[in-house]
Amino acid sequence: MVVRIAVGGYIRGGPFHSQCIEALYAHTPGWYIAYPSNATDAKGLIKTACRMDDPVLFLEHKGLYRQVYSKGPEPGPDYLLAFGKARVTREGDSVTAITWGSGVIRCERAADALKDEGISVEVIDLRTIVPWDHETVLASVRKTGKAIVVHEAIMTGGFGGEVASFIAREAFEHLDGPVERIAAKDCHIAYAPGMEADILPSQEQVTQGIRELALY
Repeated sequence: MVVRIAVGGYIRGGPFHSQCIEALYAHTPGWYIAYPSNATDAKGLIKTACRMDDPVLFLEHKGLYRQVYSKGPEPGPDYLLAFGKARVTREGDSVTAITWGSGVIRCERAADALKDEGISVEVIDLRTIVPWDHETVLASVRKTGKAIVVHEAIMTGGFGGEVASFIAREAFEHLDGPVERIAAKDCHIAYAPGMEADILPSQEQVTQGIRELALY
């Protein structure tokens, strides 16, 4: 069984269907969870999901629909993408930014903006939440010495806490600063555009958060 679920904000979509629910279901054993950030990955993951024997939640961020930056080349009819294998979308050696879904484009834009300041950001798109790619994250953090987790869901109980906890435990001796997190505020996503913008992580918050960690 594959269940496609529309999630996410940034499109003024209403107070309830704009939530990000990955942490809720990651806490429920038995579900596999995919959360792609682009069309190419979405095709590969959903074809794999349809071939799995376990139930899969396929989270599709509404704000990524019909966006130019979410498009990608057609990978072919036999393209399959394994669950639990992240993608390094930007290579760097100053900070590791771990993210998924809508966070990927914001971290990539931050990485591009910070190049001129001499800050080299490695961006990791997890692509799947259950399972998630521990080894790619660890290898990157051991290289950069700094880690920040960026996600759209609220901070308290967000899946970023699980990733941050793992890094703090398994890569402690490699860290040159605290494991940081950027997330939405702890409340429902508001319908009013101005309030929604205040609740969800902004591009400036992501860029500034990565900058501050790099200079820590």
